[in-house]
Amino acid sequence: MKKALVLLLVGLSVASCTQTEKGAGIGAVSGAIIGGAVTGNVRGAAVGAAIGGVSGAVIGSVAEQPGQCYYRDRYGRRYIDSCPRGGY
Repeated sequence: MKKALVLLLVGLSVASCTQTEKGAGIGAVSGAIIGGAVTGNVRGAAVGAAIGGVSGAVIGSVAEQPGQCYYRDRYGRRYIDSCPRGGY
């Protein structure tokens, strides 16, 4: 019962967030889990949370901009630009 109540409260708290905030939250949690699992210590979880939070915020901010897409250039740098038209 406690787990269901906690999940309900978390779901309600996230419902009022913007896409950027949701992306940052999901990215931070995912990054912390992966970082902690891979390294086996708190420092790895903290680094994973930071990287995941920033990445999630960038991806979430694109969701708030209709007609904008998230790209990576050949050097690995991320940027946002207009989505291609015509389905090509």
